Amino acid sequence: MKKVLLFSVLLIVGLIISQFMDKLTGDSKTATEIVRILTMIMLGFIMIHVGYEFEIDRSRLGSYGFDYLVAATAAAFPWIFCALYFVLAFNDPSEWGSFESWQEALLAGRFAAPTSAGVLFSMLAAAGLSATWYFKKVRILAIFDDLDTVLLMIPLKMMIVGLRWQLGVVVIIMAVMLWLGWRYLHRIRIPVTWPWVLSYAIGIALVSEVIYRISILFDDVVTLHIEVLLPAFVLGCVMARPSGHDPHNDDSREGHQEGPESPREQKVATIISAAFMVLVGLSMPAIMLAGASWQSIAWHVLIVTLLANLGKMFPLFVYRREAHWKERLAIAIGMWPRGEVGAGVLIISLSYGISGMMVTVAALSLALNLLLTGVFIVMVKKLLASAPMVRKQDGP
Repeated sequence: MKKVLLFSVLLIVGLIISQFMDKLTGDSKTATEIVRILTMIMLGFIMIHVGYEFEIDRSRLGSYGFDYLVAATAAAFPWIFCALYFVLAFNDPSEWGSFESWQEALLAGRFAAPTSAGVLFSMLAAAGLSATWYFKKVRILAIFDDLDTVLLMIPLKMMIVGLRWQLGVVVIIMAVMLWLGWRYLHRIRIPVTWPWVLSYAIGIALVSEVIYRISILFDDVVTLHIEVLLPAFVLGCVMARPSGHDPHNDDSREGHQEGPESPREQKVATIISAAFMVLVGLSMPAIMLAGASWQSIAWHVLIVTLLANLGKMFPLFVYRREAHWKERLAIAIGMWPRGEVGAGVLIISLSYGISGMMVTVAALSLALNLLLTGVFIVMVKKLLASAPMVRKQDGP
């Protein structure tokens, strides 16, 4: 658990520094852009490794469909709960039916939807859980959760700016990437050592940024922004492995020392994951009191955080035939960590002119959740250690 503690401390350090970025750098816009791009690169590296380890049983496609539905609830419920609270708590009763109030709340509340795949996977691996059934299940749910969040941002943007061709292009690109990952799962032989993986991550981040910058020239309101999460994961999925190789099997790790599972590669992955934790903390927007007292803000932050995590609890009520209730509770808690995707939603909210108390509370709630990530992982590990084995079949 030393890595979990280290990563938690690094998150806190990054979060604290983020509040003084203006004074430390003198050019907050440039510093923010550098942090954002570096975060994308590190996230790309982590997600390529996640894709490399990803397995899918084509004879059990129905269970994956069910997993997507579960992940969709884990993305939708926190969003709905937080958006509803924002409308009721930060608007006069006469404005509760206002389209503008709901528009702002639905966009700002979306920060609570995505589980941070990068943070979660790094923490679980640091806790020694990467070879467990739990890790495989929560990995699928977290990826589907983030995918659902990205997809649902499109209708939200349509609600604000109307129908635009750029949004349709994003959907098509995502569909093509998913098909490629499915069609060529672990079939393409390319180098998989860390210098290559890092170069792939840099390439994905730069291509995403170039597409974004070019799209601004055509329309600075609705842009083509392809997040690195999905393309990096798909690239990892299509990377071929040595024959008979299982990245989670200790024996295979001893027999194959050239892939991401070798000790040297794992050390580099740990360093990059640590840097990623700092960058996620640095990505947090500056906290603005918006004329409110700390007591009032703290109360709102606590309620929003509880609502956001309550919305992630649906996995507790499913998978009854393949997991003990402690494992199911561990899955729900494992979905609590937030990070880079949620921060990105807040940044999008700011770009559309949403500000004030609502965004401040959302940012602080995200920060509180980040600080508690290590606690969540400790809870998960204790639940799994005391859970009896139950494995039958997928389904509710």
